[in-house]
Amino acid sequence: MATRLNPYISFDGTARQAMESYRDTFGGTLTLSTFGDFGGAPAELADKIMHAMLETPSGFTLMASDTPPGMEYKPGTNISVSLSGDDDAELRGYWEKLSAGGQVGVPLEKQMWGDVFGMCVDRFGITWMVNIAGTPA
Repeated sequence: MATRLNPYISFDGTARQAMESYRDTFGGTLTLSTFGDFGGAPAELADKIMHAMLETPSGFTLMASDTPPGMEYKPGTNISVSLSGDDDAELRGYWEKLSAGGQVGVPLEKQMWGDVFGMCVDRFGITWMVNIAGTPA
């Protein structure tokens, strides 16, 4: 898998509706994962979107989620840049450079979905998410 860079939008409980609308607009394949899909989510979060990805015939990739518990939803700052792929060395190199002089919100480490993930705000105020795909079982 090649490394990809794309926007990642946070919503306040409307991620499913927004992503379905974007699918209707751009076409393509929409994949939705809820907080409940990974177990342990409280009932009020079970159907909220933990991760959505729209891949269009034109080559656009748009990702989104509902704002997770404990994180502030603030319109105007709800778009991040996502770097994802399976090249561990390449993505860790990007992480080191992007997080240097910035603020790490989520350390780059293995997550419950099996991938290595981290989130930081770089020294210029841009939020970055880095996801390194886990090794298939």
